[in-house]
Amino acid sequence: MTVALGELFSFEQLAQADQNPVAETAKLPSPDDIQRAIKSASEATYKWIIVSDEISWSENTSEILGCPISAVRSGKLFASLLDADNFTTRYETVMNSKSRDDGTGVPYHIEYMFRSEGRGREKSVWVEDQGRWFAGSDGNPAEAYGTIRPIDERHRRDQHLNFLGNCDPLTGMMNRGRMTEALGEAISVAVKDKRNCAFAIAAVNNLSVMNEAYGFDVADEVIVALGRRLRQVMRAGDGIARFSGGKFGIILNECDQAELRIALERFMSIVRDSVIETKHGPVWAMLSIGAVSLPDHASDANAATAKAEEALSEATRQPSDGYVVFKPSDLRSNERALNARCATEIVQCLKEERFKLAFQPIVNAASGEVAMHEALLRMEDNASGELIAASHLVPIAENLGLVRLIDRAVMQMIMKTLNTYPDSRLSMNVSGTTAMDPRWHSQLLEILTANADVAERLTVEVTETVALSNVPSTRQFVESLRKLGTSVAIDDFGAGFTSFRNLRDLPVNMIKLDGSFCQDLRNNHENEYIVRSLIDLAGKFKIKTVAEWVQHEEDADALRSWGVDYLQGNLIGQASIVLPWAANQSSVFSLNFNSVPAVKPQIVSVRPEEAHIIAFDPINSDLCNQPEPFEQFEVDDAALEASSETLEPEEKVRELETGVEEPQPDLIELQFSEIDDSISTLRQTLIELKNYFPNHDDIEAQNAA
Repeated sequence: MTVALGELFSFEQLAQADQNPVAETAKLPSPDDIQRAIKSASEATYKWIIVSDEISWSENTSEILGCPISAVRSGKLFASLLDADNFTTRYETVMNSKSRDDGTGVPYHIEYMFRSEGRGREKSVWVEDQGRWFAGSDGNPAEAYGTIRPIDERHRRDQHLNFLGNCDPLTGMMNRGRMTEALGEAISVAVKDKRNCAFAIAAVNNLSVMNEAYGFDVADEVIVALGRRLRQVMRAGDGIARFSGGKFGIILNECDQAELRIALERFMSIVRDSVIETKHGPVWAMLSIGAVSLPDHASDANAATAKAEEALSEATRQPSDGYVVFKPSDLRSNERALNARCATEIVQCLKEERFKLAFQPIVNAASGEVAMHEALLRMEDNASGELIAASHLVPIAENLGLVRLIDRAVMQMIMKTLNTYPDSRLSMNVSGTTAMDPRWHSQLLEILTANADVAERLTVEVTETVALSNVPSTRQFVESLRKLGTSVAIDDFGAGFTSFRNLRDLPVNMIKLDGSFCQDLRNNHENEYIVRSLIDLAGKFKIKTVAEWVQHEEDADALRSWGVDYLQGNLIGQASIVLPWAANQSSVFSLNFNSVPAVKPQIVSVRPEEAHIIAFDPINSDLCNQPEPFEQFEVDDAALEASSETLEPEEKVRELETGVEEPQPDLIELQFSEIDDSISTLRQTLIELKNYFPNHDDIEAQNAA
């Protein structure tokens, strides 16, 4: 049945016109105007009398729906042309509404697919159906007024956006966001049903090699093919997603530990069994998998992903492809806690300026003259005031991205030292991360340019593996330093991938032989051969050599006889924060341990098994010029108990840093207990004391450690 358009869309206007006929009639559009407006909007209008199931349509309905009006003249006929997969229909929306009509009608808005030629036919159109239903006297829906318009283009656009939001465009799998939602749902179901599920991340090991050898398009082919293979051996109900790049995330429902390992073996086999055919020929893919059992080891999707990534990281470190199932590790947890504490400590040390420099002498092998000092980093403990070697912090700082801050602080302290003490000559280590950063190169060059008068008294040390990893970049950096008068040394030389060509291409001044080769030379013929070869190699290129970790006079004699230029190590002198230039020490190194002054006891070293006090003043002592022997004082228990004064850590650090002696008591009271705080307080004092006695009995144990 067809009705005039004015009958469908001017009920309220007509009611108002009855109240004010002259004014309102002049404003009402004509039926033709309404019909033209509706056609322009590509909409069809209808009136549905629910009780009789009759539908009255506008004249343009056949154009909108693509079928004659007679085919949709009732609600039942209209419903017969709706797609079977629609989530809802107009009838269900109206009749199942929970809202009540207050006289103005209840709005509804739905979208569905309409098949004008019948449900089994291909022709279809997506439509938007919106309007209001009005209740009868019993409160139930009696009539509905609405419009229908086609939305095929918008629906395709919405579907595409929905696909992009939930699926990976390359493989058609779930993307990471949708996978996270699905994984969370799987964990919730497993917890509710008191069952296990699992999550695995499979990664293509050699994806970077494929990208380099074949190109990214071939690597994409491999990723798509691997996704298909993994799907083939997955159980129905499990889910797979493209996690990122060459990684797949796999959700395994109702899967215990034993079943998980079986599934992982199945995934590995499907990839190992055959090569993948691509447009550029066959490609062999290698897979590593990290997996975690849930909810045993993770209660949410984010934690599960992190544990699977952790297991995958361990799997990729294996010599070949394989899988690893996550297991809790106290060691790993402790390492992470240590990393967190170290990160906090590093930042605090930088803020509070608690990083200090210790200086270790490097002497001329032939004459014994001090050529320079290597500046080594020390960290002042906030609680005890102890100075701790900070070398263990560098790898952690590199991993945490903080090492550039440390290198910058070291550079500032070295520049200050060089400017303050004209007699100083220093070498500084640069971390691998910083040495590979071109931005740091420019910063260092700017600092040296601004301090050109001290640049020639600085040597920059770069480890061999870093220096030779990018020879052109390193060469440019070295040449820039050389132009400013700064020397450059390759540290840990011989431990990496040295070659004649690399050494020839780098215009360095000095190489420092890796300390592991410079020990026990008389009894280790392999080390002897390596060291002699490296010294000869450096001599051919007219490059100076420094032997590190020299601890025994026999090794020093051997190195001198083979032509090494400089010596460095505990035998020569340990690193100390005592400024050698400020103390006016002689430039000639001497091992005369009988030349120690007799002084009033100021620093006390007490051994429980040997109750005696060793008197020593490291600030005012001149090892080279005083002929008096070292003095010892026997102390009984009563004398120890009679003294109640202690040396505060702050006073000790201030004394070592400034060279100014703080007034101290003659004796220090110590309790011989492992938990006594005074042991911790004096630990740094003992270390500084040993710096002046490298042949002391305890030094051998320290060197071995």
